[in-house]
Amino acid sequence: MKNITVVGVGYVGLVTGACFADLGNKVVALDINEAKIESLKKGIMPIYEPGLAELVARNVKANRLSFTTSYEEALKDAEFVFIAVGTPEGVDGEADLKYVRMAAEAIAKTMDHPLIIVNKSTVPVGTGDWVADIIRENQPTPIDFAVVSCPEFLREGSAISDFLNPDRTVLGSENQEAAERVAQLHLPLRAPIVVTDLRTAEMIKYASNAFLATRISFINEIANICEALGADVKEVARGMGFDKRIGHHFLEAGVGYGGSCFPKDVKALAYMAQVHGKHPQLLQAVMDINAYQRKHVLLKVHDLLGKVEGRVIGLLGLAFKQNTDDMREAPSITIAEYLHNHGAEVRGYDPVAMEVARGIMPYMIMAQNPYEMAQGADALIVVTPWNEFMQLDMQRIKDSMRTPVLIDGRNLYDPAEMRRLGFQYRGIGRGYDGAALR
Repeated sequence: MKNITVVGVGYVGLVTGACFADLGNKVVALDINEAKIESLKKGIMPIYEPGLAELVARNVKANRLSFTTSYEEALKDAEFVFIAVGTPEGVDGEADLKYVRMAAEAIAKTMDHPLIIVNKSTVPVGTGDWVADIIRENQPTPIDFAVVSCPEFLREGSAISDFLNPDRTVLGSENQEAAERVAQLHLPLRAPIVVTDLRTAEMIKYASNAFLATRISFINEIANICEALGADVKEVARGMGFDKRIGHHFLEAGVGYGGSCFPKDVKALAYMAQVHGKHPQLLQAVMDINAYQRKHVLLKVHDLLGKVEGRVIGLLGLAFKQNTDDMREAPSITIAEYLHNHGAEVRGYDPVAMEVARGIMPYMIMAQNPYEMAQGADALIVVTPWNEFMQLDMQRIKDSMRTPVLIDGRNLYDPAEMRRLGFQYRGIGRGYDGAALR
């Protein structure tokens, strides 16, 4: 059993702390937000993540996981301190490191014994060296420490499984002994461990996310070409995916990526490149294509309805992806704002994200279920691919609508079946509305 402190109980920090506790370690999770810590002590989660509440409760009951706002309490017996605070997007797309700085300064002023400080937050290349400088500059008296980069690769909606069953663990440090000690923490996960230097480890995180975002924008570009040529992108992606050099993952055309990672990380990597005199043309194209996909969906609405003023349009799904309530950079926000600003009545339904969405889109009328949302609607737009949407009674949906227009932004439904039911159906890259079919 190791003594671990996790600074930050946001998405990454809370999952990391709970999972390390479940592996048998003693974990103290710290956050300066008193309300958040008090809620966690009562078993109230600040985020929605399947299985997280049960995991936290189990380890709190076993006295392996506790919460505090005090650095003194959190660092008292710590051997490892994971920094897992937010790094929001700055004015020019750069990562804002103010919370990392605050954490590093507080650690430096509080620590009274040697520590291994692990950067878990997604941070620009060179941040590990910067954190080390901050700690040295803010220590009242010199105490040994080491900085290790250990980027996270958690997907919202499957974060616990991703932590406990990783593809790999990436560690970077200039201190080989510290890197080996952090590697020991991860041995129970039985995954390959890549040990490298600080800056390379930080770059692996950005390069990984940028590559995945590129795959999404690539297949969306192909989808838009498929529409013009009468091809079906779902079959194209399936045929491509059997090639072992390509694979099937992240080849699902739709309304584009969102969330807290891909948009922010691609922008941050492009910013780093530009600052150092490079020209990230591919990264810029990835961002441009992703932004266009929202517009592409709206063009389909106009194509079928003409003006949206006075129309009733419902959004099936609001979160940026299924199995989360995260609304950060969600495509639904852009789509809903456009429709609202152009005079439409905008309705929304999401299994878990409506409470969060209310604070972002106060003009949206929230429905209790998809059937209520469809009543008298002129169009429905599938924005989030929740499993429950694939089990809807689509005949009932169609019969309750004023105008049976269905824009399938996630390609959940079979075009032929939807047309048979009487929908005016449009997917993403499904071929039927392209020039080749006119």
